[in-house]
Amino acid sequence: MSWQSAFACWVLRRRMRPETAKPVLNVERARAYTSRRLWSPPVPKGWQLEVGANGEWLRSSASRSTILYLHGGGYYFCSPRSHRAISFGLAVRAQANVFSLDYRLAPEHRFPAAVDDAVAAYRALLADAAPQTIVVAGDSAGGGLALATLLALRDAGDALPAGAVLFSPWTDLTGSGASMTSNEGRDPMFHAAVFPKVAAQYLGDADAAHPYASPLFGDYDGLPPLLIQVADTELLLDDSTRVAKKARAAGVRVDLEIWRNVPHIFPIWAPFMPEARQALENAARFIEDVTGAAASHHRLPMTSIV
Repeated sequence: MSWQSAFACWVLRRRMRPETAKPVLNVERARAYTSRRLWSPPVPKGWQLEVGANGEWLRSSASRSTILYLHGGGYYFCSPRSHRAISFGLAVRAQANVFSLDYRLAPEHRFPAAVDDAVAAYRALLADAAPQTIVVAGDSAGGGLALATLLALRDAGDALPAGAVLFSPWTDLTGSGASMTSNEGRDPMFHAAVFPKVAAQYLGDADAAHPYASPLFGDYDGLPPLLIQVADTELLLDDSTRVAKKARAAGVRVDLEIWRNVPHIFPIWAPFMPEARQALENAARFIEDVTGAAASHHRLPMTSIV
């Protein structure tokens, strides 16, 4: 465990975790806090940032593939800008153009608005990129949304992307994972009590077990390769491990990385945290592998403890 990770966990325990124990979810407070505290990395040299109404592109003439990035934030806050540490980091390391989608947020737009937006964004990418050169990626709620998008595309008969990268994905809005209990108190970012409140706000009257809301409960037949990165202390740990087990049973390639003593969606702490930098390197290697963009590649182990 690096001192940078220890510092990040300390900060989150003091500032973020107490907020998740409050009885009422304050949407405006969360959005305002993110806006005030926002740090955005500079646009990498040789890349162009184009911000539009539905999201933002980071492009380079040397790019070999395309990433559709879906940010986290419990489906109710954050934005493409708040997650540039990840999207920019992936772009540069994988030499991939990245479109980070500004999907509609709850409670103004409840399920399945985010799924509909992600499916539409992927279909729009197909106008300029072949599916075998596209990877869908996301973190936390965005990681669950990325997996749900694959299910929706598969069910609709669309050509699927080359793979998906899921950072600490929230895949079970019913909260049935054992780690919701076993990691209570260990997770530096959340109390378990926050998840039902966030889920209810996103779902409205929808069934929490619907596979496009909780993709853990979906059918994984025919899905492309998945890379999942998660921390061993996370309340959402079982949202990753159960997906990996189920997908492998369906014949899907899954590379699962379980990282020790790092916070939820730790890649967002790049470039400060060495674990975050390495996680993005691993993700870039996976993207190059599944899209065939690398001249040679080293295959990740199926499951690794980092």
